[in-house]
Parts: sequence; C-alpha cells; structure tokens
Amino acid sequence: MIDSSKPTRRRFLVRAACSTAVVAGLQGARLFPAAQAASVTLTARGPQPVTMTLNVNGRAHTLALEPRVTLLDALRERLDLTGTKKGCDQGTCGACTVLVDGKRVNACFTLAIMTQGRSITTIEGLANGDQLHPMQAAFLEHDGFQCGYCTPGQIISAVALVHEKRPLDNASVREWMSGNICRCGAYPNIVAAVQSVAGGQA
Repeated sequence: MIDSSKPTRRRFLVRAACSTAVVAGLQGARLFPAAQAASVTLTARGPQPVTMTLNVNGRAHTLALEPRVTLLDALRERLDLTGTKKGCDQGTCGACTVLVDGKRVNACFTLAIMTQGRSITTIEGLANGDQLHPMQAAFLEHDGFQCGYCTPGQIISAVALVHEKRPLDNASVREWMSGNICRCGAYPNIVAAVQSVAGGQA
C-alpha cells in the first residue's frame, strides 16, 4: 500500500504549480479589478482625416482625407471625377493614369496627400470647353478605342508621351505606352493617334 503522506517529487511539483496559479490569480484581481466585473470592447480606428488642398484641372479643392487615401479614390469618390478609371488597383493596367506636374503617374499607387501643391490633370481637364484636346480628337479619328474603359488613361499617357519628346516610331510608341493595357487590342490605332498628334513623326 502507498503511503500518501510521504513526500514525493511528483506531489511537490503539483503543489508548487497550484500555488503559483493561485498567487497569479490574486495578483491579477488586484491589478485589473475592472476586468473581473466586465469585459472591455476595443474599437479599431484608422488614421484621422487631414485637411489637404488638391489642385485638380486648374481648381483648388480643400478636402479632409485620411493620409492613406489614394489619389484615385480622392478623385473618383470625393471630387466625382470618374473619368479616371479603377482597373487593377495594383498599378499594372494604367487605367488610372493622370498627370502630376505633367508627368504620368498611376493614381491608384499615389497617396492624395503626396500631391499637395502639385498640378494634377485628369481626362476631364484636357478639353477646352466643347473643344477636344488634339489627342482626344485623334483617338476618335483613328478609332483608338473599343470598350473605352482604358481610353482615359491611354489618352493621358499619350499626351505625356508627346511632351516627353521621345522617338515615335511604331516600336517606340508601343514601348512607351506599354504601361497602359488595352484588353480590346486597339494598339495599332492608338499608335496611329499618337503619331498623328506628334506631327506624323516616324
């Protein structure tokens, strides 16, 4: 018969563990008394809005936006400039292309707060009233679009390309416009439109 009163290593470890648990429980009750009465609900909060001014198509717009808001979302959702399209939202299709200080950028990859004090041009800012920009007219003349979804980004990119003074042979235009994807495959007509605006350089 086993003598239960005789100390053993197992009994010592069990008793030590129980004592530690009791002490920890008492300490927790003293440190966090409110936690014993009710559970605490935490609400996740994102960055707070920041007041910023965006100069879009020659007009200043003062907005309160979270720092994480992209230029694309600011244009479409806050300024109702929906000509700039949301395509892949990953910076690969070019549907969201706008000009910032005359240079092509993907609006989905650009934070709105980064463009303060800079000149932003969207597809809505190219025409002069009812008079189309020469690149817009060229896309119509050369049938440089089908479904039209990528067309605003294509036109904006083409305008920048002409101003960049790059070679405008067929291969060069395709290369420098490769950041703008046309799923309808209107590339030959897009190239023709770009070359016609540039004065037929080849």
